[in-house]
Order: sequence, then C-alpha cells, then structure tokens
Amino acid sequence: MKPSESALPKSTIVDQAFKALDSFQIEIPSWGFANTGTRFGKFVQAAAASTIEEKFADAAEVNRLTGVTPTLALHVLWDLPRGLADVPAVKQLESRFGIRSGSINPNLFQDQEYKFGSLCNPSAAIRKHALDHMFDSIEIGKALGSRDISLWMADGSNYPGTQSIRKRIGWLEEALRASHDRLAPNQRLLVEYKPFEPAFYHTDIADWGMSSHFARHAGPQAVVLVDTGHHYSSQNIEQIVAWLLHTGMLGGFHFNDRRYADDDLTLGSIDPYQIFRIFHEIHAAAQDGLKLDIAYMIDQSHNLKGKIEAMVQTVVTAQELYLKAALVDREILSGLQQSCDLVAAEELYRGAFWQDVRPMAAAWREAHGLPADPLAALRASGYVERISAERGSRSSAVSSYA
Repeated sequence: MKPSESALPKSTIVDQAFKALDSFQIEIPSWGFANTGTRFGKFVQAAAASTIEEKFADAAEVNRLTGVTPTLALHVLWDLPRGLADVPAVKQLESRFGIRSGSINPNLFQDQEYKFGSLCNPSAAIRKHALDHMFDSIEIGKALGSRDISLWMADGSNYPGTQSIRKRIGWLEEALRASHDRLAPNQRLLVEYKPFEPAFYHTDIADWGMSSHFARHAGPQAVVLVDTGHHYSSQNIEQIVAWLLHTGMLGGFHFNDRRYADDDLTLGSIDPYQIFRIFHEIHAAAQDGLKLDIAYMIDQSHNLKGKIEAMVQTVVTAQELYLKAALVDREILSGLQQSCDLVAAEELYRGAFWQDVRPMAAAWREAHGLPADPLAALRASGYVERISAERGSRSSAVSSYA
C-alpha cells in the first residue's frame, strides 16, 4: 500500500463520504448577491439583487441547486433598515422561499458618528448608541429565531498616540458583557477579528487572542469567529483553528479567499489547500471526541464574477474541500505522526487533498434529488438571464457592502 492510500475499502470510503456531506451545511450572505465594489468604485451587474426579496429569491435558487444552504445571513441596516419593524416582512419571505434567517450582523461602521469608533469610541454617547444597536440586533435575532449574532467592528486608530488603546479595551469589555447579558439562552455572540483595514495603526480586535479574551470576558455564550481573509500574509490559520478547538472557543467561520489582504475572493480560488488543512483540523478534533458547534458561513464580495454563479461555485468548492479532509485516514496518519515518518505522513495527508472527490459529491447530490453539477444546472436553467432582464432595467443600485 502506498503511503498516500487509505486502508479502507472503496464501499466504506463512499459511505464515509456520504456521511460527511450529510453533515455539512454552509450559510450564504445576503450582501453576496448585491452590487458591490472597492473604495475606487462599483461595477453594476444586471442580475444583482437590490431588495431583501431578491436576496431571498437568489438564496433559494442556490439552495435548490446545492441543497446545503438553508439559511441566509442578514445585515442590520442593509436588510432590516427599520429594525424590528421589518421582521414580519422577513418572516413572510422565509415562508415564501423556504430559506431561514441565519446569523444577524450588526452594522457598527457605517454611521458618520463612528468615525473614531463605535463600541470603543471615546464618546460615551456614541458608545451608548452603538450598544443600543447591538441590543436591537439581538432582539431582531430573537424575533427571527436566529441563533448567532455575528460581530465585526471597524474600530481602531490610524496614528500612534491618538487613542488610548487600554481604555478602549475596557470600553469594549463592558459593551460585550452587556450584549452577552441580553442574549437568549439559545443565542451566541460570535466575536470576529481583523488585523487591519480600515484601521491601519491599531485595530481593537486585531487577532484571535484578543477575540478569545473578549469572548471569555463577555460570557459563556460568546465564542470566536474566524474570517479566512482576516490574517496577515502567510499566517498559519489552521494552527489558530487548532488552538481555538483545543480551548473550546471556535464558534464559526466566514469563508473566502485572499491573495494579499481581505480580498474577499471566492473560496479556494487562490489556496484551496489552506481550506483543506482547516477542515482537517476540525475533522480530527471531532474524531478525537471534542464537542464542536461550528457555524460555517460565507463572506465574499463578488465584484467581477456573476453573483449567483460565484455563490454556487463557492458552495460546491466548500463541499469538495470538506469531503477531501473527511477522507484523510487519520488512524494511519496518527501512527505515522507518532513514529515521525515525515514523508509517509505528508504523502497520506496530501494524497487526500489531491484525490478527485467530484464523482462522489455528484453521486451524493443525485442520491438527494439534486443536480449532479449545480453550476451547469444553473446555467441551463436560465435563472440568471431571467433575473438580469427583470432587474437590469435599473441603471444603478445602492451598494450594501462596505
């Protein structure tokens, strides 16, 4: 047997593959269907969604094709500008399209008064305004039956000496503790981190250690959210994931890909091996008996690719990489690791990554009444052409991505 081969019979591998795919679901973001851009401008697409109804319709189409995206992440202000008053309409859309509301994402970076921060602003009045928005977001989550409140902030500073870093730590600790106290028993607070942008000198939650600290200080229902684009170049993200798994602090992911910084490129388009390595750590932790509760979510901005095509492509890629990692023969790998047989261990590991799992994924979809090739099925359906004709008459659309 070659070092890259599994000792398991083919029938067992197929059963293992189906079991892995049965367990995998991934949330898609409402803003991934809207017109987006960069700080230099925005490229409008005829098929882009400009209303919450159109976002639900597009999410339903992705779920119809893939079968693993039953929830839609919502951004407060972008999707629920009137707050709780918009909840009844969203519930109607859920019933109409068969898509549930997923994570609720507060908006603590858009208002002009957040120029110098939101929950970390030196102004007590502005901090209160931001905290009230957190409370409103939590109540929206309760009303929609959404478990996760997904928090990312742009707070930080651009120049040394212009802010007290320590005071801001204290203000944020207080705000997150107060937010945690408002959670329903079944809700979670996911605390995201980012090393830079738009803050270029210091960011108030800059890495996984800071995020872990704030989550622990907030309370037992707070955990860390890892965005794969929110790291320095060449950072070992799977090591971070392993630490968060070991300490029980991993709550979820925002998946995307990057070449330079927070590029928000489609998952696996630059470094699919990295996502495989992350999924391997998760599968290994589960096999070792760790109790896991991980939310898989997509956070991407499709500026040039077609919105729906890119979303389907991403979901399929996520399934394939999750499946590849599930098929690592960890029993043999563990023995090779213990004996420090470096080449054999790496070849077994890489062999799982290099195997073509697309036929198994296609067979799983067909067994569940889904198109074997979701992207081809989308192209054949005429859905994108139809919505482009219906929506394309708009000369412009308001961006819902900052």
